[in-house]
Amino acid sequence: MLDDSLQERHLATLAARTADALGASGFDRLVIHSGLEKPAFLDDQAYPFRANPHFLWWVPLTDAPRCLLQVEPGQKPLLLFPAPQDYWHQPPVLPAAPWTRQFDIRPVRDWAATRDALPRPDARTAFIGEPFAGLEDLGFESINPPVLLRRLHEHRVRKTPYELACLRVASRLGVRGHLAARTAWHSGASEYAIHQAFVTASGLRENELPYAAIVARGPNAATLHYQHLQRDAPSSPGSLLIDAGAACRGYASDITRSYAAQDGDFTALIAGMEDLQQSLCAAVRPGMDWRDLHLSAHHLVAELLRDAGILRIDPQAAVDTGVSGVFLPHGLGHLLGLQVHDVAGFHPQPDAPPVPPPPGHGALRLTRVLEAGFVVTMEPGLYFIDLLLEQARAGAHAAAIDWQVVDRLRPHGGIRIEDNLVVTDSGHENLTRDAFVAEGDTPPPR
Repeated sequence: MLDDSLQERHLATLAARTADALGASGFDRLVIHSGLEKPAFLDDQAYPFRANPHFLWWVPLTDAPRCLLQVEPGQKPLLLFPAPQDYWHQPPVLPAAPWTRQFDIRPVRDWAATRDALPRPDARTAFIGEPFAGLEDLGFESINPPVLLRRLHEHRVRKTPYELACLRVASRLGVRGHLAARTAWHSGASEYAIHQAFVTASGLRENELPYAAIVARGPNAATLHYQHLQRDAPSSPGSLLIDAGAACRGYASDITRSYAAQDGDFTALIAGMEDLQQSLCAAVRPGMDWRDLHLSAHHLVAELLRDAGILRIDPQAAVDTGVSGVFLPHGLGHLLGLQVHDVAGFHPQPDAPPVPPPPGHGALRLTRVLEAGFVVTMEPGLYFIDLLLEQARAGAHAAAIDWQVVDRLRPHGGIRIEDNLVVTDSGHENLTRDAFVAEGDTPPPR
């Protein structure tokens, strides 16, 4: 259970932050739309609903489409909550949790009632949400103004104690799913069955997960965002990469683990990746430039590849020539919160230009200097991706790679280990490792 007082203080912090963002952007008030269900083409079925994260920042209702929230400094936020009469579907239930005392909540029957209940916006009222048919009837002149969005995004980077509490719960739920998935993998289950074990143990419906889980056996792990779930169980457990998270009140966990069933070169690579990932986690603290940490990860991965006999060149040369990127083509991590790839990863100040990634590392999603209150993922990896390997084999640095070793390891696909960390005043808190310990799982001694 979450402490209600944390949410009360969170809302007070949001009120102050929003007042600051509005004043600095030239606005007096803000209206946020929760979002709409989107029907499939030529169908009466809707796609799974995803709430506007700016709405979730204020209101912990992940399944409440068509709501409008008006925030005006000095006044209680107004929440227009659709409560239609319906016998085809279960009508929304007016929320009654303690947080509702902080809002003026008014039920509305339909869109006409919503339009009538919303105070008429003026030129100093901003709207944030995905545009939709009928929005023009409300009379907003400023829809998703970038100057305001950048300031709100910057405020979202620094998590409140309430947000951290939600993230800790999301980590616990995600770890429960991972432990069940690992057991299913050990038993020889298919990707589909492993995924079902994760969903069941996390206690969430599939459309409540923060992102589509990656459950990749063997060579499938070489596809970074592998999107399928094979139904056929393999003849042996082999190897597994599972990237899956859970959510609490819209706040996400993002956890990845890699496993191998038999001792050997690939198992040694997983152990090496575990050690280097933990060394990278240990470096997380305020003042650390994430770009430097990303380049450090490339050096460490290159050392691991050299020690495994995969690379024939010095790690520095592997980084300088881009050979390390053949095996690690993605960024080291990203900000995490109401969105899995959370906002403001490139702007140190709302009015500042984006900070570019290091040359040759365009996939990096975070280029900022870390500050207390940031939540980041730490996810180094190495992969045997056919496309990149064949390009490297035909390139100028083909001799830097021992292709016999690569071909022996290709069937395992790849490795990724990912934790979620809170940057604290003196270092960091590892939400993922703490959750594994809390759920009774500790790493075996090596």
